[in-house]
Amino acid sequence: MEELSRLRNQIDKIDGEILRLLNERAKLAKRVGEVKKSMGLEIHAPEREREIFNRVIKLNRELYGEEFPTEAVVHIYREIVSACLSLEKELRIAYLGPKATFTHQAALEYFGFSAHYVPVSTIGDVFREVELSRADYGVVPVENTTEGVVNYTLDMFLESDLKIVGEIVIPIKLNLLSTASSLEDIKTVYSHKHALAQCREWLKKNLPDAVLIEAESTAKACELVVELEGAGAIASEVAAYTYHLNILAENIQDNPNNYTRFIVIGRRAMKPTGNDKTSLIFAVKDQAGALYRALESFYQYDVNLTKIVSRPSKKRLWDYVFFVDLEGHVEDDRVSKALELLKERSQMVKVIGSYPKALLEEG
Repeated sequence: MEELSRLRNQIDKIDGEILRLLNERAKLAKRVGEVKKSMGLEIHAPEREREIFNRVIKLNRELYGEEFPTEAVVHIYREIVSACLSLEKELRIAYLGPKATFTHQAALEYFGFSAHYVPVSTIGDVFREVELSRADYGVVPVENTTEGVVNYTLDMFLESDLKIVGEIVIPIKLNLLSTASSLEDIKTVYSHKHALAQCREWLKKNLPDAVLIEAESTAKACELVVELEGAGAIASEVAAYTYHLNILAENIQDNPNNYTRFIVIGRRAMKPTGNDKTSLIFAVKDQAGALYRALESFYQYDVNLTKIVSRPSKKRLWDYVFFVDLEGHVEDDRVSKALELLKERSQMVKVIGSYPKALLEEG
């Protein structure tokens, strides 16, 4: 008991020191905000945030051997940075709502709990909130490992001048939620069409007679199920807590490697961080070899493409544009030269963002 008491006393002292240092950090953050205002600088600097995260991840791995899990360090520092930034300026974040959706979860993971979140009804509304400066940033889904790209998000960049300034990749863990207490009581299942598709085999095996009904979102499904008997919703664990529903089955997605990538949109371009990704749109002439010559621009300068997707241009019949993700920043020498050559060989090239790779996804 003496040993236990001694260890607890040490923990109490450490907690006291952590609190003292957090308050010291908050004072410095306030002062930084004052200096930035006096110099006419942007209060929020995502590049500086990434520098902080990269530094603490490296220190935790190299100096302390990850005795404290690095993923937990990232979550803790996200809240520290978020709270300190709120002392300088409250960020307004628009996202595809309602609350407790996976987009909401992604926004919280990127900006922390101290930002102000504005749920809107459509992806287009997220873009408009940022374009009109009613929000500092927006968060929207862009692709899922099971269901593919979110076409509406890509199409918005054909007209919008907003930039991609960040990305978040989160695992999609789906659960069956209900006011009922047993699977046997479930006669109807509500969810977003993608969630229903991602749980198709589980539903066929465990609820073969249930009627499947599409909802606007996983959160909307929960709102409906709260008022209904014999109904279940497929949604996140966060949604279960938010809507006070029972979790009847956990991790019911058919693919265990189910991830969704979300992007953060803003009004200004990001500076290089050393581990970046670039997204762009290009279009080529309707002639033999045009696409081959365009893509050869990246090969010639050893630029790695991580994704290419074609979409109708919506200007002429059977006219397409190509969305590309590549490794590197537009200010990197190889990327810059590849883009110059691409412009010579294409009808149109539009860079829609160079931004840091998702945290803990950097390899």
